[in-house]
Order: sequence, then C-alpha cells, then structure tokens
Amino acid sequence: MPENDKREEKRSEAEERFAAKVRAREKRKLKKRREGEHGAWFGLGMFGLVGWSVAVPTIAGIAIGVWLDAKFEGQRSWTLTFLFIGIVIGCINAWFWIKRESNRT
Repeated sequence: MPENDKREEKRSEAEERFAAKVRAREKRKLKKRREGEHGAWFGLGMFGLVGWSVAVPTIAGIAIGVWLDAKFEGQRSWTLTFLFIGIVIGCINAWFWIKRESNRT
C-alpha cells in the first residue's frame, strides 16, 4: 500500500507542475489579448534587432581578418575566413533573439 501512496504522490506532483505550466501559458495569452497584437513598430524593431545582430559580428570578423592579413602575409585570406565566421556567429545570434521572442508569445 505505501508504494501506491508514493505513486499517487508523484502523479499528484506531476499534475500540479503541469497545471502550473498551463496557468502560466493561459496568463500570457490573456495578457496578449488585452494588449493586442504587435504593431508595425514592433516588426520594424525586430527587423532592426536581427539585422544588427548579424551585421555587428560580420563587421567585427572583417576587421579582425583585415588586421590579420596586414600583420601576417600568406596564401590564406584571413578576411574571408573571419567574414564567414562573423556571418555564422551573427546568424546564431539572430536565431537566439527570434527564438526568445517567439517563446514570449
């Protein structure tokens, strides 16, 4: 009999966690309905945020690459290498911000 009590207690805890998640999601949705949909300014802001989150690492990568090319001459182009690295980092950064905003709704 004590095992049944433990199972029911675990099930009860799991149900309570699930209910808390549902309540939190419901609260967010109700708040969103009260506040209304995001307007054009929000979209422009997100567009700018994503743009800057890609542009800054890309430009930093180019700057590092140009500096390395001037410092260490060779057959490899450090500028192209760090351009690619900057774009990859920027895209990961943009993905992070978009995912973060989509989880808020």
